[in-house]
Amino acid sequence: MAADRTNLTGAASSAGEGGKDIAVIGSSNMDLITYITRMPGEGETVEAPDFAMGFGGKGANQAVSASRLGSRVLMLTRVGNDLFAESTIENYRRNGIDTTHVLPTEAASGVAPIFVDEESRNSILIVKGANALLSPQDVRRAEDQIAACRLIVLQLEIPLETVYEAVALGKRHSIPVLLNPAPAQPDLELEKVRDCQYIVPNESELSLLTGMPVDSLDDVRNAAAVLLEVGIANVIVTLGSRGALWMTRTEDRLIPGVAVEARDTTGAGDAFIGCFSHFLVSTGDTATSLEMANRYSADSVTKRGTQSSYATKEEFEEILRG
Repeated sequence: MAADRTNLTGAASSAGEGGKDIAVIGSSNMDLITYITRMPGEGETVEAPDFAMGFGGKGANQAVSASRLGSRVLMLTRVGNDLFAESTIENYRRNGIDTTHVLPTEAASGVAPIFVDEESRNSILIVKGANALLSPQDVRRAEDQIAACRLIVLQLEIPLETVYEAVALGKRHSIPVLLNPAPAQPDLELEKVRDCQYIVPNESELSLLTGMPVDSLDDVRNAAAVLLEVGIANVIVTLGSRGALWMTRTEDRLIPGVAVEARDTTGAGDAFIGCFSHFLVSTGDTATSLEMANRYSADSVTKRGTQSSYATKEEFEEILRG
């Protein structure tokens, strides 16, 4: 594999007419967003200026952003048996996502209470609900459809055994796998994800994965090198406004960030992953895909909300022209 290109042709040839570009295997949540002036102390009640509900979950966010940019996306997820489930499925359909494997579950849907302060910093609670029941068997039952895709995208809001099964499926069918190890899980076994073509942590996730400091860019490089030694081909560390660091055994490249005035950073990392995945499948060029992902995620933080802040293909083309 060349330093700045990924060979997706093998997976592409297996996709056929009915195959999708990207299989996202992950979570679906309902985001409950409270905009605050400050967090209350213990026993204290504080009035908050605004509240919004939106569709979320790292898997869902990444699927929606990739689909809005033009990728054909298959979603494998579980939803609950409540009012949130029907609206979640309809949201996928509105965004052009294949819902064949959006599976109803006798459980509550996943929810994410999110608190956003006046400086656009966010704090998030995750209640997994039905997401905790997405199983390795669900992956195996969807194997034929997943195997017809060109890229598999994973996160860690579902059981780790399900993640491992998806990585193994990718290896069996020679399909590149991208793992976003978020939210950080100390129990993640790196040996079981070594066959991922891409791993995309942020700095704190990288520190948890490796047990190493990330206080400087050199620290980040040293920690990323640990993941390369495990066998992962590409390590991409998202650095917020500073951009992203891409490392392979032969490549060490900092892709600069895009300066914007942030209003709400919720879901920016998922916007990055979805956009990167779309352009990776479209072009096979990692560096270009990272540049696009930086610009797309930067645009998302200038608007409030999660999926509601993700640009469509036409809107993003206008941003690039501007």
